[in-house]
Amino acid sequence: ESGQFERVGDISPIRTDVRIITATNKNLENLIQQDRFRQDLFFRINVIPIHLPPLRERKQDIPLLTRTFIRRLNKKTGKTIQGLDNSTMALFMDYPWPGNIRELKNAMEYAFVVADHTTIGRHHLPRQLAAGNIANHPQDATQTTLSPATDEKTALIQALKQSRGNQTQAARRLNISRVTVWNRMKKYGIDLTRELSV
Repeated sequence: ESGQFERVGDISPIRTDVRIITATNKNLENLIQQDRFRQDLFFRINVIPIHLPPLRERKQDIPLLTRTFIRRLNKKTGKTIQGLDNSTMALFMDYPWPGNIRELKNAMEYAFVVADHTTIGRHHLPRQLAAGNIANHPQDATQTTLSPATDEKTALIQALKQSRGNQTQAARRLNISRVTVWNRMKKYGIDLTRELSV
């Protein structure tokens, strides 16, 4: 508020000029009533509130978002993916997207690593999304879906196969560093010789 602050244990003020942008997926007013969020902090940060509805409440945006991600990922990867098949788009429209746009973006990035045709189908998606588990059985989602680590391992193996074992190219496909590829291979016990011979 005053444009200055003091470090803990210091007595000399430091001048600053910053703007703070905060985000939450919680109802802060309810948390204040439950004494789980400080009211004074809420009033300091709640200057210009913007409500962004979750993706499940604006399904009409999904086709546009997928086209945008496809365009960006084609440019980034050099692939020529044209779009999603009808079954996959129907799945996208039915899926509740608990992870919102980030989950959609991750699903598209995964599909780009796995896809070997110009059209993305269900078999190119992370398993829990392709099966529609969360959409069809939300109460059993924790029991029926695979862990993110399983999808991470599958995507890494696929990228290594497509790169014929070249870890630098696999890293580029996954948009991660070569060191991360090596660390994940070690983490998941991926034997490159065995995987490439399958």
